[in-house]
Amino acid sequence: MHFSMLLPHFSMLRTLVLLSASAGLAACSTWSDVAAKKDALATAVSPYKIDIIQGNVVTREQLDYLRPGMPRAVVRDVLGSALLTSVFHADRWDYVFTLQRQGAQPQSRKVTVFFKNDVLERIEADEVPSEKEFVSTLRSTPPKGPVPVLEASPEALKAARAASKPVATTAPAVNPTPPVDASAYPPLEPAQ
Repeated sequence: MHFSMLLPHFSMLRTLVLLSASAGLAACSTWSDVAAKKDALATAVSPYKIDIIQGNVVTREQLDYLRPGMPRAVVRDVLGSALLTSVFHADRWDYVFTLQRQGAQPQSRKVTVFFKNDVLERIEADEVPSEKEFVSTLRSTPPKGPVPVLEASPEALKAARAASKPVATTAPAVNPTPPVDASAYPPLEPAQ
């Protein structure tokens, strides 16, 4: 093949390279504009981060059940398997619990049980929640903003009562659990 036949192909290749380079430079100039607005974009669109719960949750009820002199097997039945056990400290079990929520510092609780001659000797523990208090911390946060006022006129209430027919049930009535007093337990997260 002669060089003069390849010349049109080289000029077309050169044109494609120049177009690609100019498109790349144009993209670089607009990228700086996007980078300058990244903070606004990051606050407008943020990814959802789930709550991360790790370790053994030990509640106040579990600790209240334990007494010095209990065998290891009973302690394991009550608290579960220890998160940390050491070959060098066979008479010590560590239970660690960590909760990490979006926008908050990780919270952790630690409970250590010590054994002597395969029976419970003592317990060292951070302040731990009751079962109800722990479960109440897992609920999603209430919606922000004012609570909408729900009102119905007396006529609308009478019409709703008349439209509803009582349904006979054979199941016993269930007493609702009272709400947990959040001030009775130190919060897992700092107040905002």
